[in-house]
Amino acid sequence: MKQHSLFGQEFESKTESIYTSKIKTPEYQPKNQKPHILELFDNSKTKRIISEINQSNISEDEKKFLIESAKRHTVFHYQKIADYYSHASKEMQELMERQALVIIDFDKAYQYGYIKLAHEIANQYFENYED
Repeated sequence: MKQHSLFGQEFESKTESIYTSKIKTPEYQPKNQKPHILELFDNSKTKRIISEINQSNISEDEKKFLIESAKRHTVFHYQKIADYYSHASKEMQELMERQALVIIDFDKAYQYGYIKLAHEIANQYFENYED
């Protein structure tokens, strides 16, 4: 068994990995300009889908469900989000961190459950794809 490390957690795999387990954290230098809030995402596809749903003859409960699911088609521009974050109020920054729009602090990412998710994904990978 080969030991792998991801986010400080150890994993065992049955084969030798050709990939490095070293993770280099990207360093981001924010721009001097704060982008407009509407530049942070593109929801044009979401709007089209919601319009189709609203014009349909399905039940109101079905519409509510499909409208919620349509929101996953919104595209987020993370570089602009990071620029916005660097100019935002402390309260806005904390709310953005809670939604993982930016991950500044490893401990907070762990606290909000994002590191646990990465750990679970890694475990699933090694269970399913290692011989």
